[in-house]
Amino acid sequence: MRRIGIDVGGTNTDAVLIEEGRVRAAVKAPTSPDVTGGILEALRSLSATGAVGAAPIDAVMIGTTHFINAVVQRRWLSRVGAIRIGMPASASLPPFCDWPQDLAAVVAGAVEMVEGGHDYDGRLFMPLDRGAVRDAARRIRDKGLRSVAISGIFSPLDPSHEREAARIVSEEMPGCAITCSADLGRIGLLERENAGLLNAALAELAGTTVAAFEQAIADSGLSAPLYITQNDGTVAEASQAIRLPVYSFASGATNSMRGAAYLSGVADAVVADVGGTTTDVGQIRNGFPREANAVVKVGGVRTLFRMPDLFSFGLGGGSHVSLDPVAVGPLSVGYRLTADALAFGGSQLTASDVGIAAGLLDIGDRTKVAHLDGASCWAVLRHIAGMVEESVDRVKTEAGDVKLLAVGGGAFLLPDKLEGISEVVRVSHGDCANAVGAAIAQASGEVDQVFRALSREAALAEAQELAAERAVAAGAERGTLTVIETEDIPIAYLPGNARRIRVRCVGDIAAP
Repeated sequence: MRRIGIDVGGTNTDAVLIEEGRVRAAVKAPTSPDVTGGILEALRSLSATGAVGAAPIDAVMIGTTHFINAVVQRRWLSRVGAIRIGMPASASLPPFCDWPQDLAAVVAGAVEMVEGGHDYDGRLFMPLDRGAVRDAARRIRDKGLRSVAISGIFSPLDPSHEREAARIVSEEMPGCAITCSADLGRIGLLERENAGLLNAALAELAGTTVAAFEQAIADSGLSAPLYITQNDGTVAEASQAIRLPVYSFASGATNSMRGAAYLSGVADAVVADVGGTTTDVGQIRNGFPREANAVVKVGGVRTLFRMPDLFSFGLGGGSHVSLDPVAVGPLSVGYRLTADALAFGGSQLTASDVGIAAGLLDIGDRTKVAHLDGASCWAVLRHIAGMVEESVDRVKTEAGDVKLLAVGGGAFLLPDKLEGISEVVRVSHGDCANAVGAAIAQASGEVDQVFRALSREAALAEAQELAAERAVAAGAERGTLTVIETEDIPIAYLPGNARRIRVRCVGDIAAP
């Protein structure tokens, strides 16, 4: 198996070639403003190593921060028509009601609320008003919108009203992008609806971005299927990534965590991924990132769907440093490190300058940081150690010391001795762990819904089959599927032996 993994970060675009489970070559290229330019340069550099050769590449896996950056920066987003199925019960809190005003002004194109939906026990709440859905679709079409998000109350229990509304909308608006919230997740209406609205706002960007990725691969002379990495450390075929781009929001951090586990052989640990601007700290279990079970804010919007449990803070190789008083970050020179840092002739003292002066890093011109004495360097590095120790305490779920896997281009900033850490593990190619994580990723499928009128064994079996079907749809080979997580919670206040079951399974990518 020969795969290329690419991770597009805020500072660098990393690329690796994995062959028979080993890293054959690894390169870095500056991330370009258009993203694809950096990918092309990384692929050219990878080819220049001679490792790619003439043998076919089985797959190219790309992780990108492009989609979450669009939300955070309020750029490249489409205006969305929102259709909520739930009247008359949900009129007091309409779609976009809890969004930051500046983001709502960019995304909110139309709001339509119609009768329909199901109750908390799966029973019909109101019949779907099909005529109202059709009228809503026509009004959205007349406003020139091409992206629609549909959400229904308790639709994860019964998505039939969302599916029927989507069919009607597609008849009135042929070719439009439609997001059904039941495809994204969990029971809470507003948080699930918000995830659907964000997904719909990214529909056009997802299509153009993935097309640009595919063009970059073709321009590099490669002929291989494209996969996009997901929030849970797995990948999905490009077509599915276009349909559900929100599942790639946190893929950069999860790629690093998966890569750290793969390179170290450690399946249970805390991972610190130190980049050029930020450090992401999270926990891996069985080699996969632990997922967040609470509401996660994305660009100020409350969401509840598949996201890793991470703590991020402003520490990286490009972080601004102050000596009196000692302070590190959160500002960073980012991709301008080789122009702005002292060791490269710039005027800004950075964490990398401190590392160079302390003998931890051999880049740039050490004579330009010779004025940094040992006491100053020690004070900064001790301050950094305190930042990391606090972050590890935030993500740990049990008392006692834990292993820490240190990866990323800025991992040199982490000392070998830290409070609460039994061992700091460093690995070969750790600076490209994100690209390694992309290259070795599997496909996954997840189910999180309430089952009624079934025995526990039958409900678990049905959930596992649904998760398996979704994994196959994402590109997994059925014969390799393994269930890696099962959660089973009886719901006493619902009739009919109801229980909420969450199942996640993963499998190897099917041969093209």
